[in-house]
Amino acid sequence: MSYSADANVLLYASDESSPHHAAALRFLESRIDDPDLFCVCWTTLMTYVRIATHPRIFSRPLTPDEALKNLATLVHLPRVRLLSEEDGFFDVYRDATSGIAVRGNLVPDAHLAALLRQHGVGILYTTDTDFRRFRFLDVRDPLR
Repeated sequence: MSYSADANVLLYASDESSPHHAAALRFLESRIDDPDLFCVCWTTLMTYVRIATHPRIFSRPLTPDEALKNLATLVHLPRVRLLSEEDGFFDVYRDATSGIAVRGNLVPDAHLAALLRQHGVGILYTTDTDFRRFRFLDVRDPLR
């Protein structure tokens, strides 16, 4: 079995001022011994760097080196697999978003959902309820 996590989980784990910090950190630390594949999309990793280093979003933004060090720790876990678009992604995206008005802030969510669908990943850990629009995903809140 395989699963993925949205950038918000990674961000909460890095933001010590967040009330969700401890729960998100526990969730990520539990991935070390998880026998299932943790599939992480490049778009998620780059979103993490963009937001975690942004001084208007984090009260104490990470330096680029700190953010990359965090990602290196994650991607070097033995059961982590990195995902990106493959041939035919556009058709998967169109199918995944069929019947959903994808615009604005929903675009990156749709992108991630389609990537997961293309790679057969059905479980997404996130606190973002917008992902529930993609019925092919089993959306779980890792902070509960």
